[in-house]
Parts: sequence; structure tokens; C-alpha cells
Amino acid sequence: MISDLNNIFSDMVNRSKRSAIREILKLTQQPDIISFAGGLPAPASFPIEDIKNITNQILEEDGAAALQYDATEGLPELRETLVESYQNQGVNCDIDNLIITTASQQGLDLLGKVFINPGDKVICGLPSYLGGISAFVSYGAEMIGVPLDNDGMSAIELQKTLEKLSEKGEKPKFIYIIPDFQNPAGITMPEKRRLEIIDIAHTYDVLIVEDSPYREIRFEGKPQRLMYQLDNTGHVITLGTFSKIVAPGFRIGWVLAHPDINDKLVVSKQSADLCTPTFVQKIAAKYMKSENYEKNLNKTIELYHKRRDVMLDGFRKHMPTEVTWTEPEGGLFLFVTLPEYLSAEDIFRKAIEKKVAVVIGNVFYCNGEGKNTMRLNFSYVNEELNRIGIKKLSETIKEAIATYKSNKKENSFA
Repeated sequence: MISDLNNIFSDMVNRSKRSAIREILKLTQQPDIISFAGGLPAPASFPIEDIKNITNQILEEDGAAALQYDATEGLPELRETLVESYQNQGVNCDIDNLIITTASQQGLDLLGKVFINPGDKVICGLPSYLGGISAFVSYGAEMIGVPLDNDGMSAIELQKTLEKLSEKGEKPKFIYIIPDFQNPAGITMPEKRRLEIIDIAHTYDVLIVEDSPYREIRFEGKPQRLMYQLDNTGHVITLGTFSKIVAPGFRIGWVLAHPDINDKLVVSKQSADLCTPTFVQKIAAKYMKSENYEKNLNKTIELYHKRRDVMLDGFRKHMPTEVTWTEPEGGLFLFVTLPEYLSAEDIFRKAIEKKVAVVIGNVFYCNGEGKNTMRLNFSYVNEELNRIGIKKLSETIKEAIATYKSNKKENSFA
């Protein structure tokens, strides 16, 4: 065996780290763990019978084509169906604006591959989706965090950040934003803020990457227009996926962008997988055109709405007053902020002892902050286990607060 593989591996591989969340999930695979850790859709939401019937139809009617290679850009019938869906929402796009990827994570990776050279700046939220951060850092990006407020990424802080970079003669490659039910914070950016950020991006001539995997999972409130739709100048690149609205096992996502950008993404994709599986794309296209697609999506929304409400009810009943949390209008996650004197890592380890798992929030901060924060997923665990898990987690936090206050009191008399 070669003595020092690190001298042989590429710089990109040596920069890449194992996903912190994936490593945490290994601890949660025990059947008795109540896991709020993973971003997992509920198996009850999977349209198994529908997919089974469509699969049989495709194999009988179009089996040879389904099992063959297809275009790297994606199956035309699926692209056309997705474009039609966007057009029905008022989005100005056509088939040249949309390509299929092997889930939206590949889209993030391809954007890193196409745009980022080592040392390039990329702006993201504080906090932001770990998978996006990891994809960009693997290509050598220097991530620059902009704080969130109740409306998402702060336009004021973004303006300040871009101004400082401009004064140094620097410009980021893009601004990475998750405007709908942000992962991990659960915040939705209102249209006014979207327009402010788009205006800032135009001023500094910077691209926006709009990651939109949860947009369709809305329980309440008014749907906000896509940043892609509000911009309509080619400054916005939007990513979507079937992972949260149909099934993650499909591994189908897409990129909505200017054709010149898509051309580079396709070239980069050809060296990765040639094409996203044709068979699955055909299933997805046929399923989207069926009446069962909307029916099942509505069932999924209803299911997640109920599970979110159960979690929030548990928080209100059991969490100590020192703890705050977000109350998302949709999606899969909410974000918890503990008192600054508590460590989320300590809470995580103590909660695991009680057979409850969460994700430590600092993994979502590109600057290492957020040590007193946690992300909880409410889509996966059923209502009964949800109630039990939140009560146990609340007890763990109460115990930690009581211990801190007791130690502080003892030290004051020492």
C-alpha cells in the first residue's frame, strides 16, 4: 500500500469532508432512536402503488426506450412537463432553460464545477444548507456568510458584504439562497426581500443560485414568486427536485437557468454520468401528467402540516422559556436556538442517551457559529413518536439549564 495517499489524492478530494449530517445519521439507525436528525420524507408519502402501475405501463409500452441512454439535458417529455408547470405559475421559460440532473445535489455540484476556481468567493446565509456549502467548498470556494433575520438573508448585510468585497476589487461568483422554508431555519423570504436582493445582485452584477427543493410543501400563508420569475434577466439559477414531493429514491432534479449556463452544465454533466436514468425520468414524466400526482402531493402536505403542528404543540407545552424556535409555513425543518450558555453538542449527546436525535446547528454555519442551535426535522417521525421525542428533548434541555444555573449559583458563593 502507498505510504502517503494524501500526496496522491487531488486537492479537491483532500478539501472534501464527510457530511456531518450523514455521520450523525449513522448514530440514529438503531430502531429505538426517535430521529429528528435527517431531512427524510415520510415513507407514508411515497406513491408506491402509483409508481408500480406506471412502471408496468412503461415497460409494456415503451420498455426498450426506457432502458436506453438518453440526452444529457434530460428526457424531452419530462423537461417539457416541468417547463409547462413553471409557465402555469407565470414563469417565463422554455425547454432550453431547463435541464435534468441526478437530484438537485448534482445541480449544486455542477454549479461548483462550472463556476468556482480555488479561492473564489461564494455568499451564503448564516445558517445555510450543508450540502450546498460542502459542494462549493470541495471546488475551493471561500464561503462568506450573511446573517438571516425573520425574512431570510439580510439585504442590508448583503449590501455591506458586497460593498466590502468591491472595495477590495473582488466579486463573488454567486449568492446561494434557499428562499422557501429555508434549510435549516425554516424561514420563507417575502417577495419584498427577494426583490431587494435581486436589485443588489443586479447592482453588483452577481448571479443568484435559488435552491428550491421545498417550495411545493406549503401548509399555510401566501406562496411567494420564484426569484427566477422576479428577475427575468438571467441573473438567477433555480434548482428543483422530486426528492421531497415524490420520493428521494427517484434521484431526479433540475436546473432552470439561462441556456448559456445550461450548456456549460451539460458539458460538465457528461463527464459525470452521461445522463440521468432514462427509466426513472419516464416514470416521473408520466406520473406528473397523472391526476394522482397532485392528489398525493396534497396528501403529503396535509401529513407534514399535521406533524409540524404536533411538534410545535410539544414545544409550547414542554420547552423552557429560555428556548426559541422558528415556526415554518411549510417544508421539513424548524430551527431551535438555545441559551448562549448551552452547547448544542452537549444536548445532542445527552439526548442520544434518551434515544432522541437532532442535528447540531453549527454545521450549517460556514463561519463556525451557531454552537447553541439545532435543526429538527418534523416530516419523518409519526405523531406519537414526535410527542414522545419532543418531551424527552425538552427534559434534556431543562436538565442542562438547571445544571448550569446550579453551578453558577455555587460559583457565586465560592
